[in-house]
Amino acid sequence: MQRKAYVPGIAALLAALLAGCTGGSGSKGTSADPKPGDISVNTPAAQPGKYRTLPEACAAVSHDTLDSLLPGIREITDQDRRDTAYEGQATLTYDTDRRVGCGWKVESTDATDHLSVDFERVVSYDNAVSDDSRAQDIYATEETAANLPEASASATPSGSGSTTATPSATPSTSASTSASSSASSSASSTSSASASTSAGPSETPADLQPRKLSGLGDEAFLNDKLNSGSSTAQQRTVTVVFRTSNVIVRIEYAEQPAASTGTPDSKEMQDKARNLAHKLVDRFNG
Repeated sequence: MQRKAYVPGIAALLAALLAGCTGGSGSKGTSADPKPGDISVNTPAAQPGKYRTLPEACAAVSHDTLDSLLPGIREITDQDRRDTAYEGQATLTYDTDRRVGCGWKVESTDATDHLSVDFERVVSYDNAVSDDSRAQDIYATEETAANLPEASASATPSGSGSTTATPSATPSTSASTSASSSASSSASSTSSASASTSAGPSETPADLQPRKLSGLGDEAFLNDKLNSGSSTAQQRTVTVVFRTSNVIVRIEYAEQPAASTGTPDSKEMQDKARNLAHKLVDRFNG
């Protein structure tokens, strides 16, 4: 009989405890603070980049474009060797979803030409930074490292508008003016010679200097360097870098003349490199 009286007492105690637990959780469950590091609360994810894959680098440049950039290919008579030249050499990478590249080197009777293309798909692992923003940072770093010259307006020709003689000038005045003009001309020549010396033996026209480019992806720049490959021959390297969304494309085009006194043409090489860049932009956008 005592066991029968004891069981209901235990049941009542358990019921009271359960009621207390239920009431406590109900009063605080809707206002519980999120756990530290819980990114699902009030932290919207940054937008992913437009591009999720990369094209095959060695197949990204058409044969016609390679013929233009690397004229030595057309001089190869053996078909197998020519096909190998068109194929290029893939750059060694460990993640082809993130970065791929390809290079070509072809000799001709006039010069040895090098071409390389590099595609980098930028992915931000910071939930608060988009892929595009991260790509912008990487591109900005490369543009700064290129040390592009400041854009400036064309200078007025030296002496312009200062050579008109005054009809009513007396002989002495004319002589004084002539002497002054001669001195000014001499000073101007000295200044020009000094500027030419400091600028280097082959000053590049303003429209061919390293610069930012417009109308090429989201942002782009071009660099042009002339280096002495030997004691006499000079190698020119033209680089075009552009960004389209979260992909950065780098083009490097170099030419080493066969003749010791040759100098690669800056405008021709820049035009070819920019033409390739526009074709690659169309490839990504298409």
